[in-house]
Amino acid sequence: MAPQDRTLVFHRRIVVTAPLRCQESGQSEADAAVGRSLQLDYSKVRAYWQRTKPSLLGPYMMEGFGFPASAGRFRFRGEQDAVEEAVQDLRSSISVLDFGSGVGVWTEYFAQRFANVVSVEASPTLYAALKERCSRYPNVATFGSDVLSFEPKGRFGLVFLGGLLMYLNERDVRVVLSRLVPCLEPDAVILCRESTIRHGAKTLQGDYQVAYRSVETYQSIFSAAGFDVVSVEANTAYINVQMSCELIKKWKALVPERFRCLPVVGRLAYWGLRLGYPWNTRLIPWLLARLGREFPSLTNHFFVLRPSVQVAADRRDTSSHGTQLVEEMFENAR
Repeated sequence: MAPQDRTLVFHRRIVVTAPLRCQESGQSEADAAVGRSLQLDYSKVRAYWQRTKPSLLGPYMMEGFGFPASAGRFRFRGEQDAVEEAVQDLRSSISVLDFGSGVGVWTEYFAQRFANVVSVEASPTLYAALKERCSRYPNVATFGSDVLSFEPKGRFGLVFLGGLLMYLNERDVRVVLSRLVPCLEPDAVILCRESTIRHGAKTLQGDYQVAYRSVETYQSIFSAAGFDVVSVEANTAYINVQMSCELIKKWKALVPERFRCLPVVGRLAYWGLRLGYPWNTRLIPWLLARLGREFPSLTNHFFVLRPSVQVAADRRDTSSHGTQLVEEMFENAR
């Protein structure tokens, strides 16, 4: 089945027709529509992430819904299943580049599985949490840098972009991906986890700026950057939590603040949907779609990419020099 056809299948292996990003932008649909053709303001993107709390709920944008801390761990464990499937054939001796690594939960996971991990995070608050979390791993090198200015060196068997591309304008998505090509080993993969919408692209403006794109739009961007999409998989753990987020947002819109009881209502919504996981992430959106309703409003997907045949053929052969450059990056990080 072709990748574009797989978005119609209600199966964990390719998509649910619904979205996922727990975001409290306070922005109307009309405002969002106006932002569709606009570019992201990177100064506002940086400002938002500089004030984000360094917790598993904060970077996952799950604060303010009354969820227990276990909600972040649940989502991570669910996503871990998808990541394990995507990287199961990679050698343990490879080096990993974790771009936009947040508080470092994925960096820590990769450090336990692969030989070396280079982790890059621009937010000072998240970077501090990343360094603390991964300080006990001698095979991790951390860099507090913006991905647009960071120059990767060496050769990597895996590059992980965990929710990074949605904060880049389309041109810069292509630039970042193209710059990675010379750093990839022959059998390397790039694994992206991005929030998506059903059709086209939409850019939110305001204090929280993000570009939501459809699966088809991402596939077109990846192709333009010289990559083949090996697989696309729905992030069901994310979808499950997002349904809880959107229910709480409706509750907050209907109930005055003093009567909301978020610590109670948030836990009830979260645990109620979690008990039906993963079947509810397919059944509930399907039933509501039959009634003409889209729920939740966002979804999230894993994309596995490899350089196209032509790009791979044109890639510079720097394998032995690449190993040395990775070692130099570790020295520079210490």
